[in-house]
Amino acid sequence: MKWTVQRYVLREVIQTWLAVTGVLVAILVSNQLSRVLGQAAENRYDRGVVIDLIALGAVMNLSVIVPVGLLLAVVLTLGRMYHDSEMAALQACGFAPARLLPPLFCFAAVIAVGLGWLSFFQVPRADQSVQLIRQSAIKEAQFGQLDAGRFRSFSGGDAVFYAESVDHDGVLHNVFVRRESGGRIELALADTATYSKASANGTHFVTLFNGHRYEGVPGQSDFRVIEFREHGIPISTPVDAVGPTDPDTKPTRELWGTHTASDEAQLQSRTSSPLMALVLTLVAVPLSRLRPRQGRYARVGFAIVVYFVYSNLLSAAKVWVEKGDLPPIVGVWWVHLGVLALGLYLVYREANKA
Repeated sequence: MKWTVQRYVLREVIQTWLAVTGVLVAILVSNQLSRVLGQAAENRYDRGVVIDLIALGAVMNLSVIVPVGLLLAVVLTLGRMYHDSEMAALQACGFAPARLLPPLFCFAAVIAVGLGWLSFFQVPRADQSVQLIRQSAIKEAQFGQLDAGRFRSFSGGDAVFYAESVDHDGVLHNVFVRRESGGRIELALADTATYSKASANGTHFVTLFNGHRYEGVPGQSDFRVIEFREHGIPISTPVDAVGPTDPDTKPTRELWGTHTASDEAQLQSRTSSPLMALVLTLVAVPLSRLRPRQGRYARVGFAIVVYFVYSNLLSAAKVWVEKGDLPPIVGVWWVHLGVLALGLYLVYREANKA
């Protein structure tokens, strides 16, 4: 009977976890879709960039969704069993709810291993990829916005472009260019112009054809007027801000053995997701117990409150470690120990009631 009941409960928990996690992922993706589409409309991202950002964002947030999905799955499954008097029948046969902990912990351990793989390896890579893709998309879209009849500024406002029209081949007609460097102004007027995408060093090139260039310092009379048949203008794009100093994008192997507060806080934060899955499973079993005539969803609200308090305390502890307000040896561990103590107390209290 023991193994039959445990397999039955484990199967119900797994099915509920898949359903709950799927719903949470769908909600997350829909929220990300609206946000990314807003950014895409503002910065004119390509369709492929939008899809990549949504997919990578979902990967980054799985480490947050999976633990709460597991907590809700256990609470919903055992709550239904209490509501349908299945747990009362099992307790009458001498099967205490605490005997459900071993199979649920085995399942939580598998989930924790997957979360560890996500937190330590995939999430940092996804975070770095998101930042690089977004920066690259903004650069590419910036030159893609050379529409007819609109002024566009580049290089932090040091370069301004205007084209009266653009033909189907992408050639700009009746082009105006203004650049400023060291207080010196350069104005160029050309019949046509073309532009090329950034080279490996992040520089775009605009080539003007058949025009005049005016150079000089405003207020002085030494302006030069140059007539040209072809004139190339390099435009430097901003350097990528993502670097090895960003703890969120650092590989986990670089965080080990460092004594920087931000690196230690980041490493502890990556460890928190797998630990949450185990601790929340312990809390969920006694938390799901219903009194007679209570609705099957009566404990869901308590479970959500426990999760939000847990996760917010972890976030606060991480910030305190980064600022040096908490020593790394204390770090985020006190939060895990506090919730673990709560879970053990609830299990002990339910065992004494049985």
